[in-house]
Amino acid sequence: MSHHQQLMTALNALDRAFAFEEPFPVGGCTNCYGEEGLAELSGPLHLIPDDMVSAAAGEVPSHWDDFPRLYRRLVPRIIRPLVTGRSEVFEELIATRLVEAGWSTWDAPQADALRQVWTAWWRATLHTHPSPVPVKDTLALVTVATDSLRPWLDVWTATRTPAADAHVADLLDDVLFECRINDLRLGFYGEYHATAELVEWLLSEVRDRVADARLDDPDFIRHLQQLIGDQRSDPAL
Repeated sequence: MSHHQQLMTALNALDRAFAFEEPFPVGGCTNCYGEEGLAELSGPLHLIPDDMVSAAAGEVPSHWDDFPRLYRRLVPRIIRPLVTGRSEVFEELIATRLVEAGWSTWDAPQADALRQVWTAWWRATLHTHPSPVPVKDTLALVTVATDSLRPWLDVWTATRTPAADAHVADLLDDVLFECRINDLRLGFYGEYHATAELVEWLLSEVRDRVADARLDDPDFIRHLQQLIGDQRSDPAL
């Protein structure tokens, strides 16, 4: 089974895991959505318009009377377009909203189904270049959602494919642009400070997999190493 097929299998399993989420009367900010919008969100999942799902996917929790329940019910409609590159909502915003909805505390079949999607999506991304979603955005979502970067980097290290190597080059171009790496925070609110872990990984485990003149500059290398030391000594940075 290809990695794309594994992702589709995980998405289908996600649909089944959340199929028992029944419609319920959604209450919320009528100034933003109106009674008609709230009625749409209260109806059958497959009948909710795409634009309403997108709006709810990024909305702040305070707009809803029961944000965790609403988000949980919408998850299949939010996640499938997300991982296939068709979502209109920023990946890091969805990651933040999932954490705010407490996805990891949901019933085990639902939380496990989401974990399987994260794993399958990440592996499919590393085996496809270009990927439907830029690798940095995918990495940001799975990192913030799971509050852990290192496991995803370990999978990347172990994936020795041309696609995975090309993604390393793409990531470098992204994080080194305008020195974003100096203070790389993932998540819509910058919840996860990734600088030290990512720099350490780039300078060691995948350094031989990318040709980039910046990584041959001794002054720049010293600068990157200083970033590691700074964050290690003061994680609040």
